[in-house]
Amino acid sequence: MTTSPPPARPAGPGVDIVLPCLDEAGALPWVLARVPAGWRALVVDNGSTDGSAEVARALGATVVREERRGFGAACHAGLLAATADVVCFCDCDASLDPRLLVPFVEEVRAGGADLVLGRRRPRGRGSWPAHARAGNLALSLLLRRRTGLALRDLGPLRAARREPLLTLGLTDRRSGYPLEMVVRAADAGWRVTEHDVPYLPRSGASKVTGTWRGTWHAVRDMSRVLRETPPAERP
Repeated sequence: MTTSPPPARPAGPGVDIVLPCLDEAGALPWVLARVPAGWRALVVDNGSTDGSAEVARALGATVVREERRGFGAACHAGLLAATADVVCFCDCDASLDPRLLVPFVEEVRAGGADLVLGRRRPRGRGSWPAHARAGNLALSLLLRRRTGLALRDLGPLRAARREPLLTLGLTDRRSGYPLEMVVRAADAGWRVTEHDVPYLPRSGASKVTGTWRGTWHAVRDMSRVLRETPPAERP
């Protein structure tokens, strides 16, 4: 939380940033203060009991309610609520600075990539537990075998155009959603790029990677996605 964010650069209008949220009232001021000017913040309240929705509204964010629990459910509700040409995704726990997405958006708009991902680089003790990194590495290797994409992370920081995202037909509503997006994008022939981003210690307790149990559930969900998403047919 003490790391200085990079200087903001204007990215232009027409960007919605989806922020899935479950009990992140303490982190929201930090996160929303770093949403680039002209972007619309869509805070998707996934059943918070700590007043997160009220905090988000008071800070000028658009609040979307998603009663069905699950990271994918929250992300997809935000995607459906988005109206901008480009949609970004970012965790709402202050582990990732939304301003890091500005060059991602520029790359998408310039036609350099269809989907841009952030490769998390831990900054600070406890920002990314060893068991979570191990699970992410295993999934990255499985992804490479399945799609040929040599990605090193399946992190939540990403940007793409809204309409093509909707055509991917994403169905996972749990932890497999980020991986399903990449797999279906690869099957559709999208250009996928990855760039290093600093990953800070999150605010509050992690719902997924902070425990062995949470990591196991995430790996299980993502492994199911790899099994259930059929490879693209090739001539």
